[in-house]
Amino acid sequence: MIYLGIDPTAGRRPLNYALLDGKLNIIAEGCGHADDLLEAIAPHADIVCAVDAPLMPNKGLLSDPAKRAELGLPPNKTTYAQYRVCEYELKSRGINLYRTPTETLVAPKWMQAGWALYDQLREAGFTAFPSDSPRQFFEVHPHATFTVRLGRVPYRKDTLEGRLQRQLLLRDEGVNIVDAVEVLEEITRHHLLQGTLQLRGLRTHDELDALASALTAYFAHTRPSEITLVGDPADGQIVVPSAELKEKYE
Repeated sequence: MIYLGIDPTAGRRPLNYALLDGKLNIIAEGCGHADDLLEAIAPHADIVCAVDAPLMPNKGLLSDPAKRAELGLPPNKTTYAQYRVCEYELKSRGINLYRTPTETLVAPKWMQAGWALYDQLREAGFTAFPSDSPRQFFEVHPHATFTVRLGRVPYRKDTLEGRLQRQLLLRDEGVNIVDAVEVLEEITRHHLLQGTLQLRGLRTHDELDALASALTAYFAHTRPSEITLVGDPADGQIVVPSAELKEKYE
């Protein structure tokens, strides 16, 4: 079984991906377009895939007073009404994430790219997790993955300390990746003064998100008792690699 993590964006090269084997070695990774990804996974029949994008548009479940009451929200108020259930359940725990709109055409470009990608994965033989198919996919949120595995909200991913923290966690979880502490050895007075600091081996936040997604796919297949499907299947669930979630992540 191969574990695939995909981080769609809206840039010129609209996705990052990472492929892990059963020992959490990186067997392929890259950035580009869906065609590049499909070419990379073509040799592999058995794949669990985690995609950092909403599985579907918002179905408006939290606009229903009965559903709101079921979740402990005031039935007659509109707080969280514009979120999917999975988004509400993570955000209310201190895990910030996107808000998926009900209309696809007003969604951010990266979400639209994500929905197009899901369609291409279906055409390539993927079905929604969990199933008996040798190729399965599900929605993931890397920030949630890092948060639940750390037990706390990490530093911002676009900071040096945030990237170091995430890379350290992936290494501790068994992903065969450069130890971020070794990267720090590059930070010397000479490199800083000469403007030659390169931080070899430190991944970008997009690469780290793709790797965290692939790690979550690994958990889903090898440790199914240690994952939680957050949300309501009717408007999409997010898989997080933890059997239990804290009431609040600080």
